[in-house]
Amino acid sequence: MNSIETSGCAIHFNNACYEHISQFLTTTTPSKIFVLVDENTHLHCLPYFLGQIGTSLPIEIIEIDAGEQHKNIETCLGVWEALTELGADKKSLMINLGGGVITDIGGFIASTYKRGIPYINVPTSLLAMVDASVGGKTGVDLGGLKNQIGVINSGAMVLVDTAFLSTLPEAQMRSGLAEMLKHGLIQDASHWQVFEALEEITKSDFDTHIRQSILIKKAVVDEDPYEKGLRKILNFGHTIGHAIETHALNHPDKPELLHGEAIAIGMVVEAYISQQELGLDQAVVKEIKERIVKIFGHPKIDQNDFNAIIALLKHDKKNEHGQINFVLLQAIGKPQIDCHAGTELIINALSFYNA
Repeated sequence: MNSIETSGCAIHFNNACYEHISQFLTTTTPSKIFVLVDENTHLHCLPYFLGQIGTSLPIEIIEIDAGEQHKNIETCLGVWEALTELGADKKSLMINLGGGVITDIGGFIASTYKRGIPYINVPTSLLAMVDASVGGKTGVDLGGLKNQIGVINSGAMVLVDTAFLSTLPEAQMRSGLAEMLKHGLIQDASHWQVFEALEEITKSDFDTHIRQSILIKKAVVDEDPYEKGLRKILNFGHTIGHAIETHALNHPDKPELLHGEAIAIGMVVEAYISQQELGLDQAVVKEIKERIVKIFGHPKIDQNDFNAIIALLKHDKKNEHGQINFVLLQAIGKPQIDCHAGTELIINALSFYNA
């Protein structure tokens, strides 16, 4: 697959990844390379990756605990301290090898250490490939609230090697599909329809669909890198989805929800709100719900949790002037930003998802 040039950095695929990083290392000669991993990517991805890059430059491995619950300032402090103890300087390079948590937190750590050192994202999950590692958003959670602290700063390059997907459990693959479905719903009806018969998609086809999903996001980010307008459409499903995800994280007794699973629920809920507020066709809302339930199953939201989830919406980072902002759909491929919905409508939409 051909590389994608964005306004921030280049995205390379599969075998070409290692040609480009080798050239980058030869040209820039970092003083030291730091590879950030969690325990899963340390075990399943790091040996393969190190075998591919083949450099004699000094490499240090820094491991953090896996999981969204560790995407916080405390983890950053530990990594900043490790970088200092291991002699990182302004010419050091950080490589973030992992899923969305690693690329989010690793990009933030690199962007702020010594006021910024270069970094490269090597996403190993489908979610990170099509979303988290593209567009320069970095950051951490604060007190259980999603991505409250961060900066927009693109790395030197992104390496998308779909060979890493063979290491993922099925749930993690589904989690990444949520963002691909979202890209279709907000920008490209044909991309949405691709997933109508998911079981018939070959690996070669899937690689092509990953690239197409990245191209959809790239086009949006290139036009609006700092989310002043158009880039907001990428938040479809995320206002409700992040609140549901945060509520689950804050209550360990609740069933665990991966990011993509929560966003999938959010898309169904926000599709219903779109019907009520913008007149989205009822048949489209039904289609969105049926396809998402077919892929993700139908975990119910306890009605007793509705008010707590709505309370979390007030802290969403996309809010402005005290208003909760939604991205809604007029039709597939026709999103509308900065929409609002009352509490009663949100409750009805959550009930619609449960039904």
